[in-house]
Amino acid sequence: MNAPAFADDMQLLNGNHAVAWGVRLAGPDVAPLYPITPQTPILEKLIEFQSSGAFQAELLTPESEHSAMAAAIAASATGARVFTATSSQGLLLMHELLHFASGARTPIVMFNVNRTPASPWGFWPDQIDSLSQRDTGWVQLYSENPQDSLDSVIQAFRIAEATNLPVMINHDAFYVSHSVEPVSLPSPEAVTDFLPRQARDIQLGDGSGRSLGAPIDQASWNRTRRDLDEAMKTVEQFAIDASQVWEKQTGRASAPLEFYRYHDAEIVFVTMGSMCGTAREAIDRLRTSGIKAGLLKVRLFRPLPNEALRDALRGAQHAIVLDRNYSPGTGGVLHQELRSVLFGTQDPPRLHGYLAGVGGLSVPEERLEALATEVRDTVPAANSLWLE
Repeated sequence: MNAPAFADDMQLLNGNHAVAWGVRLAGPDVAPLYPITPQTPILEKLIEFQSSGAFQAELLTPESEHSAMAAAIAASATGARVFTATSSQGLLLMHELLHFASGARTPIVMFNVNRTPASPWGFWPDQIDSLSQRDTGWVQLYSENPQDSLDSVIQAFRIAEATNLPVMINHDAFYVSHSVEPVSLPSPEAVTDFLPRQARDIQLGDGSGRSLGAPIDQASWNRTRRDLDEAMKTVEQFAIDASQVWEKQTGRASAPLEFYRYHDAEIVFVTMGSMCGTAREAIDRLRTSGIKAGLLKVRLFRPLPNEALRDALRGAQHAIVLDRNYSPGTGGVLHQELRSVLFGTQDPPRLHGYLAGVGGLSVPEERLEALATEVRDTVPAANSLWLE
């Protein structure tokens, strides 16, 4: 049965189903997936699409997440467009092969639903599962809502295939993955124009003279890291280009850094993921009371857009970093990254780090509103403080 045609359709979708729609539109050739809460609805929706004839990818369900990533690497290395998805313990099980994927320069797109890792056992939104993979050589994007997730999936394929790097997109469990919002579905023709099939210069095949994972000497291995570094340096501009083209086609921007009521902000909230929506509500309330607050949304976390962050924070008096993660011994990951980025800069903002919503705790807008008034007379701490 053929799927019904649609163009610029608006539907009520939860975040995971929005991801599945983005994958369907992007048209991967191979999709190895293993189910895990709360990612499973992505797989279920893709199976539904495939059963109706609307999704033509080779959909594989191997025995583990480790095997799913192994299959993704093998397929991508031969030139296939590849998608996979996971969450929490599944992502941690993949860890060994995440290094392999980036070292092999396979442009896999993976969606990770941010969830608390064990122990103790939990299913709640927390970004430490993906942030603990930040040194594996994967590009990392963080989305705020279902529409952002759909748009990010489509853009991720463009970035991955332009750079020969794997891309991981992340959204918060339940707050985004299972929350229903209106989502605009672009036409298949618009996505095809945005994601043209192009010959890859790094892939296996007859006459390529390439191998995958062969032992090499020290100098050759060193060269692979240098090549990886050069590719990472191009990601930010490719992400900007993808956002600009996408905005022309859809009217929606998805830049590496995004801003809300920012032009004259004296107090800036800096965060990633669904916390951005709460911050927007708090900012509107603060503006009503006469406090010039704004939002700096970090959408591209790896590679971190260092210069753009320095420029964006120049002129702000206070920056409140909200981390839905906890790195033992250092505190909030984004807070520590920004401390490094701003070190040595002239007149940096006073940087206040807070562990906010760790383990999925709800952070009401009223608490952020009160926090903005509290930090004006607070000496910033070296490590992130727990938000009470």
